[in-house]
Amino acid sequence: MASIFTQIINRQVPGHFVWEDELCFSILTIQPIRQGHTMVIPKEEVDHWDDVPEATAAHMMSVCQKIAKAIKAVVPCKRIGVSIVGIEVPHTHIHLMPMDTTADMDFANSSEMSQELLAQTASSIREILVSRGYQEALLEQE
Repeated sequence: MASIFTQIINRQVPGHFVWEDELCFSILTIQPIRQGHTMVIPKEEVDHWDDVPEATAAHMMSVCQKIAKAIKAVVPCKRIGVSIVGIEVPHTHIHLMPMDTTADMDFANSSEMSQELLAQTASSIREILVSRGYQEALLEQE
């Protein structure tokens, strides 16, 4: 069975997209630790991050940097933390989390966020990305 992320990229399950290109896509998580908590995910379903093809992994980190800068422009924070955990979904994903303290990286602090706030946050991040020339953020929306 396809992972939840594959179902999202195939538009079988809704997602709050901020980026999509030929190798990866980025969505907000529905249970963020903080507003702006975003994931960058390869389109190819790969369980372990260390099995992601090297070119795809390098591309994903480049995308993470672009999105992290956009998140910082939308969500006041000291920095963007990065985490690859991979226990809950067997499809590699990189978490980008606005943070001011290390507690902002604790998944025990995640909680549901309203669909309205998720949509608004995704839209704001996309606007920043598009304003910086990233056409990958010009997406048909939810």
